[in-house]
Amino acid sequence: TQSNQTCSSQNITLKNTVYATMYTLIFIPGLLANSAALWVLCRLIGKKSKAIIFMINLAVADLFHVLSLPLRIYYYINSTWPFGTPLCLLCFYVKYLNMYASICFLTCISVQRYFFLYKPFKAKDWKRRYDAAITAVVWFVVAMTCLLFPIMRSQGLDNNSSTCFADLQVQQITSKVAAVLLTGMAELIGFIVPLIIILFCTWKTKASLRGIQIPLQNSTEKRKALKMVSMCAIVFCVCFAPYHINFFFFMLVKENVITNCFLSSITLYAQPFCLSLASLDCCLDPILYFFTTSEFHDQISRHSSMVIRSRLMSKESGSS
Repeated sequence: TQSNQTCSSQNITLKNTVYATMYTLIFIPGLLANSAALWVLCRLIGKKSKAIIFMINLAVADLFHVLSLPLRIYYYINSTWPFGTPLCLLCFYVKYLNMYASICFLTCISVQRYFFLYKPFKAKDWKRRYDAAITAVVWFVVAMTCLLFPIMRSQGLDNNSSTCFADLQVQQITSKVAAVLLTGMAELIGFIVPLIIILFCTWKTKASLRGIQIPLQNSTEKRKALKMVSMCAIVFCVCFAPYHINFFFFMLVKENVITNCFLSSITLYAQPFCLSLASLDCCLDPILYFFTTSEFHDQISRHSSMVIRSRLMSKESGSS
């Protein structure tokens, strides 16, 4: 009906402004931070840094998304897409590839730190190739699963289409029950299960500092592990929780399962803010590397000292 269409319509100006502003704010810090992080992390790959493989792939996922942001910014400023449908769907796909790869790698980091804390002898025997194998599986599963996002949003598109991203139509699922079940399953696998795992690892790691006996582990190692899993939990909750809470209702609004005008309006209003927050992980993940990996911190400090020293020396030589 006309009233339902009115309720389900978004404020296009507000939506475009939010996306353009947030992506612009994220782009430069995200590009610089993840490029620097990737450079430092790759230099650490020869050392026995815990979860280094997962961190490198997390940085790669973030960098992929950051590099697609200029095209998103262009679209939301100009409200038109002149680059063709394939590139639109690719950029759309990369967004969700980044999100769910990040969720998986944050979960892997948390589980590994928790596991190594409670099983220190296993940690000594753990091979780097195990992490590489887990990473390959994560990329394959996430890449295949995230294909559903462009498939669900490619309805009615042709090569001359001028719409993209948030303006892509959602493919209608004929059964409302199926829509609820599919959305619920996606939320369960992509958000709720990883959230429970990360919170469990955080809780158990924190509990280890309150006297639970862990063989051959000192308090410093425990605190480092707690800092890392806590940062994973913070990034997860800040960036991904709002989006996934809203996503469930958003899909039900788009599938006409939810027809209540007030709930539809609130859901659609919140969507740009929640989706933009999900991109903020590109800026928060490098903070995780810096504050939770001592080798990373040392590399940054050492490189900064060298840069400052070289500049001072060049000034001295120039003034003499």
